[in-house]
Amino acid sequence: MLNQTLIPPAQFALILDRLAHQLIEHHDFSKTVLVGLQPRGSRLAERLQRRLHELQPECQVPCGRLDVTFFRDDIRSNDKLLSPNVNDMGFTVESRDVVLVDDVLFTGRTIRAGLDALLAHGRPNAVALAVLIDRRFSRELPIEPNYIGMHVDSIGVQHVKVFWSEEEGEDRVILLNEKPS
Repeated sequence: MLNQTLIPPAQFALILDRLAHQLIEHHDFSKTVLVGLQPRGSRLAERLQRRLHELQPECQVPCGRLDVTFFRDDIRSNDKLLSPNVNDMGFTVESRDVVLVDDVLFTGRTIRAGLDALLAHGRPNAVALAVLIDRRFSRELPIEPNYIGMHVDSIGVQHVKVFWSEEEGEDRVILLNEKPS
């Protein structure tokens, strides 16, 4: 079975634009912050922040990057040496609305770790979840996103790969029919 393009570059831009408009519709950004989960969710959060600023130039949306490495429940499930990312949270989330951002929602375990890590930066008023891809039939925890770029129905051996122009030359999403090695 061949790999399948889920989101080509032109559609990718439209999806980011739609997500930004949904966030504007539902959030007051004088009280709301974006927090991207490292490593790939932070790229989406930064893109959303830029698009929100383009749509509302007067609005300065704080955007942070949160590492969840040591909050994962599978931290000791393999012998690999852990390589954490750097937290970049130049603000507290105390009494603010937080939009937690990740690229792909699969089992829900990364989001659960993100919720735990977020509490180290204060107690938010509310937390919403924005994802580019929701692999909705693979959930192991009862976590559902509020803002979704695209639903993808896939089986466990498949893998969703998000390509970012800053790193891979163009924005696109593909479905690999086996997990990458």
